[in-house]
Amino acid sequence: MTQSDERLGPALRPRTAARVAAVQALFQIEQGDDRPEPVIVQFVRHRFGITLSGESFEDGHIPEADATLFTGLVRGAAASRKRAETLLTETLPPTWPVGRLDPVLRALFTVAIAEMESPDAPPVKIIINEYLDVAHGFFSGDEPKLVNGVLDTIAKRLKNPVPAGEASAHENGRAIAEKLPEADAADDGQV
Repeated sequence: MTQSDERLGPALRPRTAARVAAVQALFQIEQGDDRPEPVIVQFVRHRFGITLSGESFEDGHIPEADATLFTGLVRGAAASRKRAETLLTETLPPTWPVGRLDPVLRALFTVAIAEMESPDAPPVKIIINEYLDVAHGFFSGDEPKLVNGVLDTIAKRLKNPVPAGEASAHENGRAIAEKLPEADAADDGQV
């Protein structure tokens, strides 16, 4: 991303818009039990690009998204959902099972993890920052803090894998638990 791109809002940064669209597409795939390819085609043909009528994210359109990045992210995330779920289970505290996460948040984590594990991924700090922007687009509460903590922990884990059996999910989730809101940690509601 260039310095001029940094000053633009997420809707005007093609790679950020692609990440937003990938989260939306994965959410659609998971909720509708759809296959990735038809959803990718639908997004590229019908949702990408600034329209003359000025439609925006709120109208279901993704302005100026990088279609190549979007396609790779959706394919990678759809193919690695089980891997992402395993990493999330190992990272989150035992009181926050993956199934308790908001479906949009779960899709965001899955796409971010797929990008982190991509062979041509940008530096992890950029990935985390980008998904913080994406999280701010979807959530107005403490979820972006959770995204930061979880993705940072997973990035460290991917960089220095812990041999199987050395660390429990409880030990890995301790730092994440500190980032969770007090009231939400005690109830059965979703983040």
